[in-house]
Amino acid sequence: MRILLCHNYYQQAGGEDQSFAEEADLVTRHGHSVVRYTLHNDAIKTMGKLEVASRTIFNRNSYRDLRRLIQREKPDVMHCTNTFPLISPAAYYAANRERVPVVQSLRNYRLMCPDAYLYRDNKPCELCVGKLFPWPAIKHRCYRGNRAATATVASMLTVHRLLGTYQRRVGMFYALTEFGRQKYIQGGLPEQKLAVMANFLDCDPGVGTGTGGYALFAGRLSPEKGLDTLLAAWRQMSPAIPLKIVGDGPMADAVQQAAAENPAITWLGRRPNQEILSLVGEASCLVFPSLWYEGLPRTIVEAFAKGTPVVASNLGAMAELIEHDRSGILFEPANPDALANCVSAESQRPDGWQRMRSAARQRYLDKHTAEICYDRLMEIYRQARENSRT
Repeated sequence: MRILLCHNYYQQAGGEDQSFAEEADLVTRHGHSVVRYTLHNDAIKTMGKLEVASRTIFNRNSYRDLRRLIQREKPDVMHCTNTFPLISPAAYYAANRERVPVVQSLRNYRLMCPDAYLYRDNKPCELCVGKLFPWPAIKHRCYRGNRAATATVASMLTVHRLLGTYQRRVGMFYALTEFGRQKYIQGGLPEQKLAVMANFLDCDPGVGTGTGGYALFAGRLSPEKGLDTLLAAWRQMSPAIPLKIVGDGPMADAVQQAAAENPAITWLGRRPNQEILSLVGEASCLVFPSLWYEGLPRTIVEAFAKGTPVVASNLGAMAELIEHDRSGILFEPANPDALANCVSAESQRPDGWQRMRSAARQRYLDKHTAEICYDRLMEIYRQARENSRT
């Protein structure tokens, strides 16, 4: 196949950017030809507010450029990772005009929620799910704390819902979990066009030993990741097993202070990915106290690949990924007592965390290898091509 991959890069690189690169590598390794069309949000710095708003709703330049690219390269399918904000839904119309099937990844909740997270005031928020016009988001300034910017995203969603863009112009969507798929069905996307394909690791990192004797948090140091819950749990845990925290972000000062006050906590800051994988593999457990639904956290997939059990909020994607008391432990979200109690209890068991390592590893082998996800992606492409003929 000849595959056109489209992606709008974020100003701060994240998981979607990584997934775009890994999926390109995956299909290339299997002998397919890849054509890329990308824009970068750094270009916004040179634009006025009205120009950004206009391009977010429908970027005529993207439409024109993609039609020319398709005419020249003749792809069999167009796969979009992210079109927000600069590529815009114009990409779908360009592909439709040239009779190319469209696949859209759903790696966040943008098509239901202007802020993309279904999260507000430190808890999940679904006020805009199913609404033609997501006015609650504007009321609460959900996108970047700015009412005008939120109104732009809300307008984009409303215009394309009225036009039937998502129902008629996209051949297949895929969410990362069944939880995400069900949320998007509630949000109005056609059930028959919604598949599930999990995140995968490009290479198997191999099983760790889990003998490091510490718990690990690895990720962005921000409120929605449950850092307050994590730090409060370790303040009250007695005795506390060592906790290593890897990452950086807006709560770095709070983490640094907690590490200074609590000898059980060590903040390692940013670390290269290979070093993080090593830390994950030697950890007794990965702690993932997120307060939002998540998409499908790559850190959890890495923990499973290493055979490391995960202690996570009983919420959203985490509740689907983790089999309680087999591949990890689920606790009540935003409850430091529950987190502290479950970590303490498991650490004091004779077989401790080791008893869950084989189930964690098996989850990776069953759901998250590159080969399994390649086969699933090819089936999604096939379904998109079939849908484009009906």
